[in-house]
Amino acid sequence: MLPHLPEKLVWQFSKRYIAGETMEDGIAVARQLNAEGIEVTMDLLGEFISNLQQAEANKNNYLELIDRFTSEKIKGNFSLKPTMFGLLLDQEVCYQHLRAIVQKAKDCNSFVRVDMEDSQCVDPELDIFKRLKKEFSGYVGLVVQAYLRRTFNDIMDLNKLPANGHPLNFRLCKGIYIEPAEIAYKEYQSVRDHYIEDLEFMLRHQIYVGIATHDKYLVEQALELIKRYRVSKDLYEFQMLYGVTPDLRKSIVEQGHRMRVYVPFGKDWFGYSTRRLKENPKMANHIIKALFFRG
Repeated sequence: MLPHLPEKLVWQFSKRYIAGETMEDGIAVARQLNAEGIEVTMDLLGEFISNLQQAEANKNNYLELIDRFTSEKIKGNFSLKPTMFGLLLDQEVCYQHLRAIVQKAKDCNSFVRVDMEDSQCVDPELDIFKRLKKEFSGYVGLVVQAYLRRTFNDIMDLNKLPANGHPLNFRLCKGIYIEPAEIAYKEYQSVRDHYIEDLEFMLRHQIYVGIATHDKYLVEQALELIKRYRVSKDLYEFQMLYGVTPDLRKSIVEQGHRMRVYVPFGKDWFGYSTRRLKENPKMANHIIKALFFRG
């Protein structure tokens, strides 16, 4: 039913988790988080495009966003989904768009992270990251998803890439896309266990890791691993989504750990919200509370 509900109704739930429709909305939230001692990663919404004209427009919007951040001295970097640059339409065109964005980030002494999408995208996104890493080491990172059965082997394979003066830089998340059991762990604790296994490998091998989770258990396990391996604070950070578990976020910041918040914004907020909710039906409970208890 969700795609058929009035947008204004869905927005009552979504606005807690999305900065707004415009670049100005995103920048305003970024400034607010910076004032709280929190860095950001900005995500312009709009994945799985249908034509390459949209890809060109998305590239130009990211280039403008990087210019704005640089000129206004906002502490943050940028996340992007390759499907919004035509990954499933023309992989080489997608690569060239991403290359232009990472080049811009390098010119501005910033950083771009390539998000990982559903299983059909994993191999081409790994290929694109390897090409970018070879040319722009230190200015590009990748997301890996702990619930995929292949991820630990992917991490070991990526760890063989030449460092070129900079460590690998990953965001480790659980993963949100619905995948078959043959390729993804399904049990809740099993996903947690593999998250910890992946994280321990990264910390032991001095891979810079964004520990992306709202799971208090995983936060506690991460802190224990950081202590056990005496990991320098310049080799990790915690990451959370905008609007999610603010109390846990605050406690991590107060303990002196670096925190980065993932801030989505853009006109495709409705599509983003409905996709995320379809991927996680348990969110229905939160929608009911948002609509009926928040008015």
